[in-house]
Amino acid sequence: MVIESWKPEETFELGKKLGEEAHPSSVFCLNGDLGVGKTVFTQGFAVGLGITEPVDSPTFTIVKQYDGGRLPFYHFDVYRIGDVSEMDEIGYEDCFYGEGVTLIEWSGLIREILPERVITVTIEKDLKKGFDYRKITVEGM
Repeated sequence: MVIESWKPEETFELGKKLGEEAHPSSVFCLNGDLGVGKTVFTQGFAVGLGITEPVDSPTFTIVKQYDGGRLPFYHFDVYRIGDVSEMDEIGYEDCFYGEGVTLIEWSGLIREILPERVITVTIEKDLKKGFDYRKITVEGM
């Protein structure tokens, strides 16, 4: 599925819709360059799960857990991970295969430990179509 978003609010709403549809043990791989709107998408996703607390990128902590929604939400940002073995220290398996929903930014860096079935969301800019334009591709649903 390919969605065109013309403003951040539309990216947020797509995230919200996918969060509403998420089920336990779902793993979402969120891809895109810096500044494409991954955080906006993730904030919408969290709202779709019923999370009301502020959500931001866990760049320096690798993972943030939110328990205030209908399912636990594990938000990973593995951009700064040095080695995939660091994921063992975090206890990633409990997140990926437990009763919650996992969203991973920069998932390509840990490809070898991802579950066989994931939902991939790729956000891309196209400045020829406008500053706020995003092409969002969702695969695996």
